[in-house]
Amino acid sequence: MKRHSWFVFLFCGIFLPRIFGFPQTNTSIDCDSLLPNYEAEPQTSAPPYVIAVSFDNFEPGNEIQVTLEALRDAGFKGFNLQAREIEGDGPVGTFKITDPNTKGLECHNMTNSAVSHANSDVKQKVTTTWIAPHNVKDLQFIATVVQDLEKFWVGIQSKILTPTRSESVNGTGRQKRKVCFE
Repeated sequence: MKRHSWFVFLFCGIFLPRIFGFPQTNTSIDCDSLLPNYEAEPQTSAPPYVIAVSFDNFEPGNEIQVTLEALRDAGFKGFNLQAREIEGDGPVGTFKITDPNTKGLECHNMTNSAVSHANSDVKQKVTTTWIAPHNVKDLQFIATVVQDLEKFWVGIQSKILTPTRSESVNGTGRQKRKVCFE
């Protein structure tokens, strides 16, 4: 009887997570390529997910609410979300984790530079807060979203966000004076 119990336990621990969806092992999405760490090809169809942001412009230190949401009840089990400069290939800024279905990731030795799924439960929407860094250019949020082991979309993009630049303030934060000579 002990042998039978051992096999049932082994079967449940190894095979059931793969049968019912996302594996319970450390399934992750690469910080650079945004590809999941298992063999499958990304979908080429339009993604049933959108990334919404609370502001179009930002200044250093601004907190921007970012929402990843499923359309038409598509649901998703995993994701990786980052802010990237339009001409860049790595994450910028940091995330403040505000949703229990999310966790911060360390990419390029920067804590919370990306946000990911904290569990494999089916989600319709996750919300997080991004904190704008200094010295960044136009950027957008980019995500990989995993619906299940066979279906995932790479490179889902938000609208472009632009840093606010005041004409009246120089790099030190002091106002420039307009000098007129007559």
